[in-house]
Amino acid sequence: MNHQHQLSLFSKQLLMPAIAGAFRKLNPKTQLKNPVMFVVYAGSILTTALAVQALTGEGEAPAGFILATCLWLWFTVLFANFAEALAEGRSKAQAESLRSAKQDVRARKLNTAARNATQILVNGSSLRKGDIVLVEAGDVIPADGDVIEGVASVDESAITGESAPVIRESGGDFSAVTGGTRVLSDWLIIRISVNPGEAFLDRMIAMVEGAKRQKTPNEIALTILLVALTLVFLMATATLFPFSAFSTEAAGGGSTVTITVLVALLVCLIPTTIGGLLSAIGVAGMSRMMQANVIATSGRAVEAAGDVDVLLLDKTGTITLGNRQAAAFYAAPGISEAQLADAAQLSSLADETPEGRSIVVLAKQRFALRERDMEKLQAEFIPFTAQTRMSGVDLHSGNTVRRIRKGSADAIRRYLNESGQALPPAISETVDQIARQGSTPLVVIDDQTVMGVIELKDIVKGGIRERFAELRRMGIKTIMITGDNRLTAAAIAAEAGVDDFLAEATPEDKLRLIRQHQAEGKLVAMTGDGTNDAPALAQADVAVAMNSGTQAAKEAGNMVDLDSNPTKLIEIVEIGKQMLMTRGALTTFSIANDVAKYFAIIPAAFASTYPQLNALNLMHLSSPASAMMSAVIFNALIIIFLIPLALQGVRYRALGAAVLLRRNLLIYGLGGLVVPFIGIKLIDIVLTVFGLI
Repeated sequence: MNHQHQLSLFSKQLLMPAIAGAFRKLNPKTQLKNPVMFVVYAGSILTTALAVQALTGEGEAPAGFILATCLWLWFTVLFANFAEALAEGRSKAQAESLRSAKQDVRARKLNTAARNATQILVNGSSLRKGDIVLVEAGDVIPADGDVIEGVASVDESAITGESAPVIRESGGDFSAVTGGTRVLSDWLIIRISVNPGEAFLDRMIAMVEGAKRQKTPNEIALTILLVALTLVFLMATATLFPFSAFSTEAAGGGSTVTITVLVALLVCLIPTTIGGLLSAIGVAGMSRMMQANVIATSGRAVEAAGDVDVLLLDKTGTITLGNRQAAAFYAAPGISEAQLADAAQLSSLADETPEGRSIVVLAKQRFALRERDMEKLQAEFIPFTAQTRMSGVDLHSGNTVRRIRKGSADAIRRYLNESGQALPPAISETVDQIARQGSTPLVVIDDQTVMGVIELKDIVKGGIRERFAELRRMGIKTIMITGDNRLTAAAIAAEAGVDDFLAEATPEDKLRLIRQHQAEGKLVAMTGDGTNDAPALAQADVAVAMNSGTQAAKEAGNMVDLDSNPTKLIEIVEIGKQMLMTRGALTTFSIANDVAKYFAIIPAAFASTYPQLNALNLMHLSSPASAMMSAVIFNALIIIFLIPLALQGVRYRALGAAVLLRRNLLIYGLGGLVVPFIGIKLIDIVLTVFGLI
């Protein structure tokens, strides 16, 4: 899928279809969808008729002038169509790469949810929601579904672009599978969760098809503003003709402004630049999301990402690395650190969790303790359970049993209370101190003797504090969500630099927190992957579901991260901000452009009707015809020059709204005022020197 990311903006694969698309979009029904450009389209048709009339010898102005105006107006329409077609072409290229991953395969449909059940070979496209299928090593999963039995390694590179396989198993948050992925080992029994045409891959293809993109609320509001400006200029331009005719008649000389000049003037004054590029900006925003391996269900979601006020971030895997590592041993009074390390290592030799392995490694590093022959010690390992919240080992020696346990302070306290003992005050104090530092304490006991505490430290990701500082400068509040106790959560929140945290979080707590911020008029973004995250994802304004998560989470979210990287939420916000910044910058440039063109061409264009206006011809344009033609040509060419900016976006900067506004006014506002004066004058010189007008 990722090979499309390498296509350059004007590569041949994108350029040729975009040129053809620009002509296809000349269909009146298509043009009506963009009211501003429809005015230019209508003006092009009108000047075409006037050019034909002029060529027969009955023109209102020289045939060459009308024909040149007509051609440049058509170029303006085509350039705007080209910008939109090029943006859509990038999305369609990505959709084609996704479509290539879609294939109809043979599926083994089962009559019951058992591996030895009766099998029927069917086409994958015939499967319906609720059907049960068996897939084994080497098989392609025929459709989206949930694993109801089995554990297998699955290659999802066709969807995510990542070569590393993932584990899928029944129950929990890793039971969802996607059609088109391949089973590498073992087997799975899957209950199909979608009907044909509703699969995740089908939805992704539809999402990235730019032509199907719905306009966002802000885009609709801006379109209404542009239409209003167009109507104002349309009425203003329409009144110029009778005024011109009256003035000419009253003065007994001069010439009346022609229809061709009025059409050209209208096209130059209405906001054609942003009108022609607005749709391309929106399509390009969704395309940039796709390049980040994020599927947005709508342009509304991308836009909302740029307006986010609050980010809810899971601690584990997002703010921290997720694997807690043993960092230190704190021995109890009367116990040496080496004795504690020995007991901790014995209790962890069969513990395959990252935490357990790190305890064994730390004991080796600190005290050169090597793994013992557990058969000679007649070791019986006690696995961790949710009920006991402890693990350990029983060492048998004759009729005696040495019981070593490690677990949370609360679990060990309950264990000791059963025999009438209590956790020593010194150990309780050490536990609290470790928790306040943001680490996790594990208490180790040998029989009924408390040996000490192991500190497990969850490492905060490098650079995350700086990212949060950037978000803060943008006015975005970050909230860490964790199931840890308040002491641990507070310490990690302080180290990571988040603005707030929610400790011991439950699904209800997350939902309540989101609603609370939304009630204050804020937009909230969050990530999730489990079924228990679905209610909060459905409530959030920007909800990013992990592709590795459950079907319920994906359906509740309005974005899906194919890489299943929780940190991607920060990048998503940046892409959304970039789209809004691009739209704001080009809108500022376009409106400033129109103001500049007004002062540049009005004096020259109407000098023959109102000779007094010559005093305002500050640019000293050579003639009224040259002034108008230069403005029309500039109006068309500026769209082409701005297409790369519209598609690639304004460079993202972590700045506040007020700073961004000042920056836009300085760069794009001032630039929009200055560039037309320079561009129109240069075109006027070229037209005059080469005698083209």
